[in-house]
Amino acid sequence: MSATISLKMDPALKMNSLIEAQSAPKRVALHTLGCRLNFSETGSIASGFEERGYQIVPFGERADVVFINTCTVTDGADSSCRNLIRKAHTSSPEGKIVVAGCYAQMDAPRIAKMQGVDLVLGTTEKYKVFDYLGEAESEQIHIDKTAHFYGAATSTAEGHTRAFLKIQDGCNYVCSFCIIPQARGRSRAISVEAAIDEAKRVLDQGFKEIVLTGVNIGEYERSSGERLPDLVAKLAELDGLERLRLSSVEPNTLSDELLDVFASTDKFMPHFHIPMQSGSDEILKLMRRKYDVDFYQKIIEKVMTRFPEAGIGADIIVGFPGETDEQFMQTYNLAKELPLTHFHVFPFSKRKNTTAGKMENHIQHAVKKERVRSLIALGEAKLAMFAEDQIGSVADVLYERRGKSGAWEGYTPNYVRVHTNSPLELKNKIVKTQIVSSQNGRTIGELL
Repeated sequence: MSATISLKMDPALKMNSLIEAQSAPKRVALHTLGCRLNFSETGSIASGFEERGYQIVPFGERADVVFINTCTVTDGADSSCRNLIRKAHTSSPEGKIVVAGCYAQMDAPRIAKMQGVDLVLGTTEKYKVFDYLGEAESEQIHIDKTAHFYGAATSTAEGHTRAFLKIQDGCNYVCSFCIIPQARGRSRAISVEAAIDEAKRVLDQGFKEIVLTGVNIGEYERSSGERLPDLVAKLAELDGLERLRLSSVEPNTLSDELLDVFASTDKFMPHFHIPMQSGSDEILKLMRRKYDVDFYQKIIEKVMTRFPEAGIGADIIVGFPGETDEQFMQTYNLAKELPLTHFHVFPFSKRKNTTAGKMENHIQHAVKKERVRSLIALGEAKLAMFAEDQIGSVADVLYERRGKSGAWEGYTPNYVRVHTNSPLELKNKIVKTQIVSSQNGRTIGELL
């Protein structure tokens, strides 16, 4: 006689399981693509989820809500967004998928048709995600072009060590290649008083470093009616703030006064990101940039005069419509000659409703790919030389995390990534570190 095993759950156990499931906190996974501005915004939204009792889990784990903050600066970014949506649906087939931000703003109908997508929220509507999630039934797409400024800052909810503080949004420039003004609207900014209050909240969470972010933060004064040098000076006076950085700033907005304010405080880190885009005056004019090569060179010289140890990053676009081999080499040679240390190289991407997207003489993909490869190789070589120059020096390193190798990773003031082996808990600690070697793209430090 064979025994029969019942697969039915005991009613009491079943009830207990249901109670546990109902009492367990909801889970939310967040993923951010694109710029530091996006990271600051996702940080604020993550805090909102925590305040409502959600448990934040890594992207790719099962979640009740998956929030993807998107980027649309290139068609590659659009493709990455779509891949992330597919991954989110695979990992959380029963969860609500929320796609928000710049790509959502620009291509909402396409996103809404993707399997699993529940909400598509534009660049300002994403801040209302909790209202839309709370509705029993709502429209799937919410796109608004309001001129309201929504402040944002990184939170501890996502585990970051450096806090990105949003002080400006949108852009009034009409660069021929750029879609961001269409996605984010016209320039607007936070007041100095509100920015100081936000910074204090960030510091109260335990952050030691703040990075000021925006689409075009050099337009802060025109957008807010207040002065960026005044904001920086007041931030530098805050107790608890040990390090202050600026995110990308247009070369034509980096004034002598702003540089002087940076130089007047030891809290400002000697690290700049100043978009170059091209080393050809003809291409810069077609791009509708507000400077020429000579002006850009002089700005870099001014920075290096005040901050001789500075690390300087630059955005560079290759393969702009009509870019000749000679014009590309002008860009390559300028990038080689200037003391640039961190390259961000992009192949030109045809964006809908942009002037450059409608131009003729588009460069073949293979040519753009080779130009990108050449500049990336140059950038890696220059960064390696910059890191090697630090050997023997002592730097205050803000350690952020343990890497896969088990070594702690952090950044020097001039933005060299340092790896240090230590049994100590170093996260969010600033420690004097001697740079002892740098090879194969890995800079090693020893704690002092």
